[in-house]
Amino acid sequence: MNDEKMTPFLKWPGGKRWIVEKLIKNIPSFEGKYIEPFLGSGALFFALKPDGAVLSDINEDLMEVYFAMRDYPNELREKMLYHQKNHCKEYYYKVRATKPRTEINRAARFLYLNRTCFNGMYRVNSKGEFNVPKGSKDDCVYDIDKFERYAELLQKTQIMTEDFAKAISLAGSGDVVFADPPYAMINNSQFLKYNEQLFNWDDQERLLRELKNASQRGANILVTNVYCEEIKKMYLEAGFWVSEESRICSIAGKSEKRGAIKELLISSHKIIDLEST
Repeated sequence: MNDEKMTPFLKWPGGKRWIVEKLIKNIPSFEGKYIEPFLGSGALFFALKPDGAVLSDINEDLMEVYFAMRDYPNELREKMLYHQKNHCKEYYYKVRATKPRTEINRAARFLYLNRTCFNGMYRVNSKGEFNVPKGSKDDCVYDIDKFERYAELLQKTQIMTEDFAKAISLAGSGDVVFADPPYAMINNSQFLKYNEQLFNWDDQERLLRELKNASQRGANILVTNVYCEEIKKMYLEAGFWVSEESRICSIAGKSEKRGAIKELLISSHKIIDLEST
């Protein structure tokens, strides 16, 4: 790891930029692998810049961008410059309706839409088609000079498109696992779709089992999860430390649905508050 500050090249709903400093403070010094099974924008990964990592997510479209950034940063750069040159409302919806055949074109399309759609949302319809409207941002190449640096950091990683259990199973003594599962539960009962599949209560329980097993193998565990009394209780009963955190939600389309919301920060070690350091 080095002191260069890096931020994600993707926007992602529920991204952890808002709490990244506290997450870093709660990760013990480690010499093993950094493992993130629900990657999203990878805010903590880019902040840590570990020397070895396993990055995984079940979202194939998302992970294809990471493969392309790692293996073809220059080609991706040229594709993004082309998108920027042609960007306008009509072009956005034209690109959104396309289905590129090649990996690099699909990755560039994903990154372009991610940077110019409404609030960086990722949403697909029942046919698996991205359907987020155009947003207010028009610059999709603001970090074009950093693509080589992103690639350099990703060269040190194992990138997978797998169920979370596969990535967590690779964790051993001295490794760090950061799990930020889809926040599928709202008010303890409503379930939201993620990649056309439900991350339901069975998945929550399965995740806990995998994390507990990894902890018993000597891995350090850090989790962010939806605020839910049942989830809080089951992690406490499993021997984890739990803290309640608040953040401002600005993604909702209706203003009355925006505001402060609570999440859970869960760790295999006692949680350190920034205010106490």
